[in-house]
Amino acid sequence: MSTIETIRYTGIELVGPRPSGRRGFVSRIVHVVRSLAQQIDALIERRRGRMALLEMTDDQLRDIGVSRGDAHREGIRRFWD
Repeated sequence: MSTIETIRYTGIELVGPRPSGRRGFVSRIVHVVRSLAQQIDALIERRRGRMALLEMTDDQLRDIGVSRGDAHREGIRRFWD
């Protein structure tokens, strides 16, 4: 029995069934919107982390092993970098 026949006969679906019609369109739109929201959330979180570096004291930066110059360079980077 070949590999493809084995997969077909075991009932394993490599790709789930695709919804059709209007329901499929709506689910794809929901997926795209969720994906965009997650990407925006990641960008915002990255920006918050960089801003936190700028607000740290020299002692705090020393504790995490980052120089003031490195923190400044990281803190002023664009949010999409």
